[in-house]
Amino acid sequence: MPLSRSDSIAAVIVTHNRVELLGASVRQVANQEGARVDHIIVVDNGADPQVKTLVEQVAGDRSVYIPSKTNLGGAGGFALGFLTALTLGADAVWCADDDGRPADEHVLGTLLDVADRHQLDEVSPVVCNIDEPGRLAFPLRQGLVWRRHLSELQGDFLEGIASLFNGALISAKAMEVIGVPDYRLFIRGDEVEYHRRLVRSGLKFGTALTTSYLHPDGSDEFKPILGGKMHTQYPDNEFKRYFTYRNRGYIMNQPGMRRLLLQEYARFGWFFLVQRRDLRGFKQWLALHSQGRNERFDRP
Repeated sequence: MPLSRSDSIAAVIVTHNRVELLGASVRQVANQEGARVDHIIVVDNGADPQVKTLVEQVAGDRSVYIPSKTNLGGAGGFALGFLTALTLGADAVWCADDDGRPADEHVLGTLLDVADRHQLDEVSPVVCNIDEPGRLAFPLRQGLVWRRHLSELQGDFLEGIASLFNGALISAKAMEVIGVPDYRLFIRGDEVEYHRRLVRSGLKFGTALTTSYLHPDGSDEFKPILGGKMHTQYPDNEFKRYFTYRNRGYIMNQPGMRRLLLQEYARFGWFFLVQRRDLRGFKQWLALHSQGRNERFDRP
């Protein structure tokens, strides 16, 4: 069953020690016009009493505060939030995080309109740079071209591509098919793996190019190679690189992704050995990639 305007909607927001940023996210989610959010679920990986106070003040009787004394990461936080939404009887889940927010009060209504028009089981907004909304927060490929500015996107809907979990709206029925995010991934790549399941499910989904979700810029860690024809990912610290590369190893070894494995080796081999001349970095990437392929989910 596709998404519908009659759906009961639960927003799920995952946070960890960023109460100041969280306030803007919760307020924008709570103040949507033209479509109502019935439950605002905040999974707090820091179990901070200030977060509980904030959520209850902003969301009132719609608030569902879930403190966790264990840091579940983004993957575990969204998994817990999704399951909580289902226990409340929600027909759909709208995703958000603590450092981003819907661009305005009409985002949810626009997503529902697009979902109705295209009969979608999942729909996402464009993810734009929170400091410069005309730029994309992450490069987006349309056809064979990588786009970096909102003005470069063509049309009003992009089928089969979606950013998860920044502003994504997912039906409860879709979750019966694709499940919930994989806690083992913790952070980094959990949305890519969830997208993989969505692609293989045969469900209809895509990105509404007429509305946006604002998020801190992440494009700097996508490094162009071969004159910008391809990209590799190089996060700015070892902690992020650990989870990014380990989780990529796991994801690239899954059904639907294995055909890209040779390209993966070629791209990262070129980036580390030719472009950066970084043999040590390549060996670290190779070891983490292998760890993921072998489903070794130890944390540093």
